[in-house]
Amino acid sequence: MRLTGSPPQHQPPGTRAAQGGGRSGASMSELYSKAETLELRRRHIGPSCKVFFAKDPIKIVRAQGQYMYDENGEKYLDCINNVAHVGHSHPDVIKAAVKQMELLNTNSRFLHDNLVQYAKRLTATLPEKLSICYFVNSGSEANDLALRLARQYRGHQDVITLDHAYHGHVSSLIDISPYKFNQLGKEGKKEFVHVAPSPDIYRGKYREDHPDPASAYADDVKKIIEEAEKNGRKIAAFIAESMQSCGGQIIPPAGYFQKVAEYVHKAGGIFIADEVQVGFGRVGKHFWGFQLQGKDFVPDIVTMGKPIGNGHPMSCVVTTREIAEAFGASGLEYFNTFGGNPVSCAIGLAVLDVIEKEDLQGNAIRVGNYLTELLNKQKEKHPLIGDVRGIGLFVGVDLVKDQQKRTPATAEAQHIIYKLKEQRILLSADGPHRNILKFKPPMCFTVEDAKLVVDQIDELLTALEEATGARTGNGRSSTAQHKRKALTTFSQWPDLKVGKTKAEEQQLLCRSSRCPIPGHQNINVEDRGLSIRLIRISNKNKRETAEKTKELSRRTLSLNNFYCCP
Repeated sequence: MRLTGSPPQHQPPGTRAAQGGGRSGASMSELYSKAETLELRRRHIGPSCKVFFAKDPIKIVRAQGQYMYDENGEKYLDCINNVAHVGHSHPDVIKAAVKQMELLNTNSRFLHDNLVQYAKRLTATLPEKLSICYFVNSGSEANDLALRLARQYRGHQDVITLDHAYHGHVSSLIDISPYKFNQLGKEGKKEFVHVAPSPDIYRGKYREDHPDPASAYADDVKKIIEEAEKNGRKIAAFIAESMQSCGGQIIPPAGYFQKVAEYVHKAGGIFIADEVQVGFGRVGKHFWGFQLQGKDFVPDIVTMGKPIGNGHPMSCVVTTREIAEAFGASGLEYFNTFGGNPVSCAIGLAVLDVIEKEDLQGNAIRVGNYLTELLNKQKEKHPLIGDVRGIGLFVGVDLVKDQQKRTPATAEAQHIIYKLKEQRILLSADGPHRNILKFKPPMCFTVEDAKLVVDQIDELLTALEEATGARTGNGRSSTAQHKRKALTTFSQWPDLKVGKTKAEEQQLLCRSSRCPIPGHQNINVEDRGLSIRLIRISNKNKRETAEKTKELSRRTLSLNNFYCCP
């Protein structure tokens, strides 16, 4: 099913707009063709700046609600954009921005009511002791400032972070983000950084069958602190996302943060809760993710970003008066040119108004519960789904090759998101193994949207499992079924003519080194741009070059993650 039509007018969440036809001004904001845009990007934008779906990126020209539109007027359901929190192009947010821009925009050295009004409204959503705001412009700026506050507080320098964590792109944050510095190898981790295990009860060190995973994971943090102190080091802060996003949609077990905070405070450090990706009501029941741990847990600093301005660049650090005064005692003034400007604060106020007026927290509960219910039904049906975890509109689906071994199904996850893109549904895959399907849609996401996405995932998983022989009627693989499916798989790539006979061509589709079919051979696909070279590997691992190299289209190239064997 493909989504088409013009953008819906803004509507309350939980309902779905009627779909119309036509481009409806799709090219209004276009200066260049897609090919020209790609060429100009290659020419002028840094190569390390990546785009979604790099093999065939989407050119988006406008968006509204939970939908985005490309240059051809094709309509995409946005399941990944946790920046457009209350919906793309929300009229109330636009109105607030335009109204204030017509009056004034300046830096925060002048008195202005928007700044203090927004600080008052924002801190009202937090525990009482979190009362002092520093407004900045991005999540990275917020987390960088949080580290400065923490280090100034007691003069300590070391930071404890979670494995697979991501906290931003500036140098100070890459230093404390294993998600990033692990890419640099052994030289990536600095001496002042200590990495604690991610509190993942599905794939981590202590799992769901552990009697007390919260205490076990917290005790690992305690051991890190004790070891650091033996070496003469002092802990400034423990920093964690309230729920790990890039780390794989990880929800810490209840009680974990309380115990960690106890150990960190005893060591003279403070607890930083990173709410950049998960805050502002996304979890539904609470406004902030850290509140899932219970009323007895209050962090010392909370950072926020992405959804705070619904796409407008703004962010904030909120802390206690004690920590703020210690920061000020350094004698070094803090100033941010654009942080807390009148336009940003007007937009922030409008976002808070929309969340309340449209009951988006309630919508997150209703739609999120429905989404996880549908996905859990798929888990019972599909052996490729190992785990479904989520709260509100923060949901992850852990794809596995083997439910018992929990082997990450990385290629399958990539296959799914590219096939969904073809159906005009935008979903991402992340986590340390890039096998977690991530749901972080705009908060106006509906039950109809949830059903549409899950139905498509169901179809794709079914096709994938049938093609790979991953399951029989009872969900278990069999050699006979695998062989039957393998002999029909070749039709999906009719232009790959490799081998002397049709049977050889069919067998060459299998890339698994553990194929259960006797004599079945394996393919290693080496990517050479758009040129794919097929290598035949015999049972004795003797490598022979296939008869010819085939130039493939981008569309065909995207299917090379498809496996014949599990």
